[in-house]
Amino acid sequence: MPQATAASASAKAALEALGTAYRTAYLAHEPSLAPFAPGLRFTENHVEMRLPDGSWDTVTREVGPALTISDPATGQVGIYTSVMQKDVPGFLAVRLKIEDGRITEVEQILSTRRYLSAPPTPIGPVEGFEHDPDLARPVDPAERMSRAALIAMGDAYFETLENNTGELRGGARFSPGATRSENGMSFPDIEKGFRSGRYRFNERVRDRDFFLVDEARGIVMARAFIDHKGVLDAYALTDGTPQTSVFREPQSWGLLEMFKIRSGEITGVEAVFIQTPYYMRSPWTKAPETRPGGLTPPAPRAPPSPPAPTNPPLDD
Repeated sequence: MPQATAASASAKAALEALGTAYRTAYLAHEPSLAPFAPGLRFTENHVEMRLPDGSWDTVTREVGPALTISDPATGQVGIYTSVMQKDVPGFLAVRLKIEDGRITEVEQILSTRRYLSAPPTPIGPVEGFEHDPDLARPVDPAERMSRAALIAMGDAYFETLENNTGELRGGARFSPGATRSENGMSFPDIEKGFRSGRYRFNERVRDRDFFLVDEARGIVMARAFIDHKGVLDAYALTDGTPQTSVFREPQSWGLLEMFKIRSGEITGVEAVFIQTPYYMRSPWTKAPETRPGGLTPPAPRAPPSPPAPTNPPLDD
């Protein structure tokens, strides 16, 4: 067991060193500083393009600090940091896929005020922002959960967020005071928000993909979209307080989000959100949504009826 633990730690260190190499190359605008594989795929804000492009050409500095997580079982690396593009601050989340020591996939979401929605997604100041220090700490072996259990807990969070009516779904559990960070803004007491039913305006959380499990840190990272149909108008919190939905038209949020889980409870969440067109899908999504209550294909249209026969004119 000690040898296996040492091997896992070595594999994680190697992956996270490649995360550092990626950040170095990105900030220097120089792809040669990172080991990119031929045929690399690169997306930024759900749009596929050649690398370098997008913010690779405009980033001027990292505000940081960066938080890096990794999954040797799948060769995935996750990075959460903050950057400047000249005088424009932004929060950056990155997913890297590593194969044979080379980066084969780069997916990143960069949230700035340009990518906020109406009503706006949250965004905080990059200067002075700090990740919850517990996110980087390893979880004591006695408090760790299996990969499947970590993914199930992350999915339970999304189930509870979807069309939120006040109940915790899928076995979701939170530690007292569990806090969520969204684009650098802190939202304390996650469970209280869910119990109040304040997120009723979320129509669905779809295309969920839990691609990274950092077992040592007790973290699972996912991509998803939150759809707001704009149909809901007035509703009430679970205590009867009347509310009016802030979403007045169809729109979606795209996100890269991670969950810290210890002893069966979510203890912290960090996410980077952007607005996307309603029902947008990621180039990385492999198949249509099939979860019950998810996407419903339109009913097939009946073929048009043949034209009614016309009678020939009568002879005079």
